[in-house]
Amino acid sequence: MIERLGNPEVASAAAAGGVRAPDGRRYEVIDGRLVVTGVQPPAHQAAVVALMVLLKQACPADMLVSVGSLDFRPSRRLSLRPDVLVGSRADAGPQYVQKALLAVEVMSPATRVTDVVVKRELYAQHGVPAYWLLDPDRQELTILQLTGTDYSCQAVLQGEETFDVTTPFPLTLSPAALTG
Repeated sequence: MIERLGNPEVASAAAAGGVRAPDGRRYEVIDGRLVVTGVQPPAHQAAVVALMVLLKQACPADMLVSVGSLDFRPSRRLSLRPDVLVGSRADAGPQYVQKALLAVEVMSPATRVTDVVVKRELYAQHGVPAYWLLDPDRQELTILQLTGTDYSCQAVLQGEETFDVTTPFPLTLSPAALTG
């Protein structure tokens, strides 16, 4: 698969860990296998930007909000690049974090199964305290909290509904504000 990427530098970087290449695709490594996600639609990108702005405004100084610039790499065989990642500044390296406080995936038809099933399991296995799934097409936000070794659903919000979270920091969320 790596040979088909075309650009040897991108293929090499992708094999070493998740990377968002100049071609707009997202490259991740799951269980030692390269997973490539295509360019996402404008509604996806708009939701990511809205989330970034909201999170950055509420983010304490000792934490950081990353959009496409840091991988979550808890092991050598796993490198994920969530749409939005929140972590501790102290734990962040130049290219990745080994611990994440929040991972957010903005779903699209092409990524729905991976986001809802595969990544949910992987983030839980590696102790990410909060995982959110935002569906811009349905104006729906699912808020999951790690309890033990699995996620419990804290809320499923639609449209104008709001919910107050405390993890990774206090914040009021509404799907309409993120996807409207």
